Amino acid sequence: MACADQYTPRPVTDIFTSDSDIDRRPCTRKVPMKVLLLGLGRTGTASMREAMTQLGYVDTYHMMSCSIENPPDALIWMDALRAKYDGVGPKFTRKDWDRLLGNCQAVCDWPAVAFANELIEAYPEAKVILTNRDVNSWHASTMKTVYWRAMDPELEFVAKFSWAAGMYQPMLRKFFDTFFEGKFPTRGKAIYEAHYDYVRSLVPKERLLEYRVSQGWEPLCQFLGEPIPPPEQSFPNVNESTTFVSRSRRRNRQQMYNAVLRWVLLALFMSVLALFLQSSTCTSLWSSSAWQRVRLSGWLGDVDEQDVPSPPSLLALIGSLSLINSVVFYAMDRARSSPRVKSC
Repeated sequence: MACADQYTPRPVTDIFTSDSDIDRRPCTRKVPMKVLLLGLGRTGTASMREAMTQLGYVDTYHMMSCSIENPPDALIWMDALRAKYDGVGPKFTRKDWDRLLGNCQAVCDWPAVAFANELIEAYPEAKVILTNRDVNSWHASTMKTVYWRAMDPELEFVAKFSWAAGMYQPMLRKFFDTFFEGKFPTRGKAIYEAHYDYVRSLVPKERLLEYRVSQGWEPLCQFLGEPIPPPEQSFPNVNESTTFVSRSRRRNRQQMYNAVLRWVLLALFMSVLALFLQSSTCTSLWSSSAWQRVRLSGWLGDVDEQDVPSPPSLLALIGSLSLINSVVFYAMDRARSSPRVKSC
């Protein structure tokens, strides 16, 4: 069974996070894919995402698109990783990438970099950019941020009961276990160098730009054929490494709050129901002569008195049906009104 087929809608109790809920399985391409940024994460990809937005490109897919913006994407990425590295399911074609990336004109960061060859084959018309930095500083930065996140025991715990983390955490761990062979601390630098050599071997020089964000607008705009922004518009510097751990822990807490709210509401309902079933009101109501003469002929045909359910089972059934009805209609209303529930 494909991971994407295990998709479930965002719980209505997830009020402490602002994730969107887009099931991309029925999606198609809306805008042309123009740029593949295939340098590894932690090479300025967040700054590049902002730069591409300022240059007018419609959305640049980034790990954040999956981790904190639309978590159901992680299920599709997991299917792609399993198909490539485990031989489970069909390998992704352009149609599959269009479903996942159809609203984007550019893509960068992980896990997309694991599919450099597949994306280049799917979008031969797209230009390719390799964002780069010193491999030693890159490795140190990644160890303290994304690798730490992939191994974070708190995130692994939260993933057991959180809607969003339950999709994202397994995919992130899978990426490091496959692309980096489960040996990032010792093999990360070698795989970094091998990846860059591999991409260089795939792309003609006229379609490839090797780039560092410290170079600013000029080489990037010349390569893309875009006008250079005015001097007062400085190149974006999204240095989010200094707050990465604190932001990740804050998101863990928010996802915990979502789960606790779900449990509290369930416990509250069950407590109220139990108190009502034990109350004198419930006992006197059931013992009245009117209830003793109940017939369900309108629903189920004639039923003898001894076949009428006992008060606890009948009231539990009525309460359960009422709860299910309320939850379903509330969820439907929330789905229609919430800006976080979107279509392709």
